[in-house]
Amino acid sequence: MKSLIKIALVAIVFIAVSCRKDTSPNYQFMPNMYESVGYETYGENEMFENGMQARTPASGSIPRGFVPFDIENSTEGYELAKSTLKSPLDSTQIDLERGKELYDIYCGICHGNKGKGQGKLVQREKILGIPSYDDAGRAINEGSIYHTIYYGKNAMGSYANQLNEEERWQVVSYVLKLKADLEK
Repeated sequence: MKSLIKIALVAIVFIAVSCRKDTSPNYQFMPNMYESVGYETYGENEMFENGMQARTPASGSIPRGFVPFDIENSTEGYELAKSTLKSPLDSTQIDLERGKELYDIYCGICHGNKGKGQGKLVQREKILGIPSYDDAGRAINEGSIYHTIYYGKNAMGSYANQLNEEERWQVVSYVLKLKADLEK
């Protein structure tokens, strides 16, 4: 009789253990947290007025990490930048190695690694007419270089989206170094 009770007890434990399923919860106390309602992207939804549309930023807001540039994209703005804009970096913040790295990535393909206007695209005749930094008619300074990087000039596009403000000033410092090296 004792062995029959032991066998029955083992069978009950075995059945209870074998029926347990670890891969799914046994009971959902708050089913709406487990199975959320799916909303169609940009579809009609009574939770949002006018449906779910792309939201525009609040007027006057500035994206995180963005510093507005108050000089306009015009010839007058270029001349203003050339005459008034100075680098906010002091001599301890200028990193010519970082400037060279950024210059090689973004500028060297057209302007060449030495600033002579003989980059790979010019050598392959994909683009023409890039002057050297030491040309007599090319009186560039830090303000004009920054304005050109920010807005672009002639066939050169803007690099404001690729380089943040500090990186732009690093590139400006490196371009001025290349200019000084070419004028020696």
